[in-house]
Amino acid sequence: MAGNTNSHSESVVIRSLRRLKEFYWPSGVRNVVLDHGEEPGFLDCLPVDVQFQIMTLLSSVDICRLGATSRYWRALVRDPLLWKFFLLRDMPDWPSIDHLTMPQLEAPEAPVINDDAEQDDYERTESKIDYMAEYLKGCPSCRQKWLPLWPPYRVLTSFLQSLVPSAEPRYAMFGPGMEQLDVSLVTKLMHASDILPMSVIPNSHTNGPSVIGSGISYMFNNQHKFNIFTLYSTNKAERDRAKLQKQYMSGKLFTLVGSNDSGQPVYRPAPQVQQVCQVVEGVIYVANAELGRGEGESEGAQIRAVLCSTTIPLLVLSCISRQESEAVGTTRMKTRRRTPCVDIAKRLGLPQLPNPWMVQDTVAESLSGLLDGISWLLRSSGVKVYDS
Repeated sequence: MAGNTNSHSESVVIRSLRRLKEFYWPSGVRNVVLDHGEEPGFLDCLPVDVQFQIMTLLSSVDICRLGATSRYWRALVRDPLLWKFFLLRDMPDWPSIDHLTMPQLEAPEAPVINDDAEQDDYERTESKIDYMAEYLKGCPSCRQKWLPLWPPYRVLTSFLQSLVPSAEPRYAMFGPGMEQLDVSLVTKLMHASDILPMSVIPNSHTNGPSVIGSGISYMFNNQHKFNIFTLYSTNKAERDRAKLQKQYMSGKLFTLVGSNDSGQPVYRPAPQVQQVCQVVEGVIYVANAELGRGEGESEGAQIRAVLCSTTIPLLVLSCISRQESEAVGTTRMKTRRRTPCVDIAKRLGLPQLPNPWMVQDTVAESLSGLLDGISWLLRSSGVKVYDS
């Protein structure tokens, strides 16, 4: 992702904006009055370099408001190369992404506007992708504004619904992030104060205690019970040895049966995994998001094997052991130890799935981000989750 950002550096964006300014102010900004009576303001007189730096310090909402001040700024803030720059700059810091908000970036390296484009054609030049729309769709701060407001009768609805008994949703959880990380996500989950463990289903119900862990019932938001079956690749002693060797052995969960027409591996779930998958309403995949980890195609193939032809939701926890540390003297630069959630989605091939899915950044030590992921999974499973 950093290489893509470098290829669309600030100088490239400034050159694009400078050409746009020359189109709107062909004889210079000062002492110019357009035919429709619009006069240049103070911001219009600033050099393009300064105008660009101002926009880099604004939120996406403020940039849109800036575009409402004049025709010139409306054209400036809709420059596709500008928003492509913002996308490549900000996507690595987005803490979540899902099947509805995943940006479309089929060819992020291709130029949005050719250098030899005529100035007269500049205003009509369009990218195949509306990068501004893609940014506003995927940016978490903008995404929240799309959520529907609760109706005035939501409290009454919640109370009436609490009187109707409902089935406890069940989810299967597996993935290398459960077994490779220094901090156990499952152990932390069992001792979480916000998600209270209620009871344990005996191992005999899941047919395979050395591979499949107990089903544990939890209470979310003091309202909703749900159950998680933990699917382990090996028994605890083998997992401890594999953790020291930084390996993930999925042999007891899946069997490699060949490859498809595209050359991608095809896996078949073990019989005990198939039994669990037949009774769950969703799947939680714990991905190892620490840099340099991940098995690419095999991970995506195993997820597809678990989902089969169902349309149940998939929650991917993009998990690291501990919180990233901030670098000294900067607000953006970080000592990055995690793979961005957008890259996790691409690595697992999630955009090609027909299932609803979400990737949520998670920290095993503090369970940061986990509540948001569980809330999404419950809603996607048909559970009416209301704010407490």
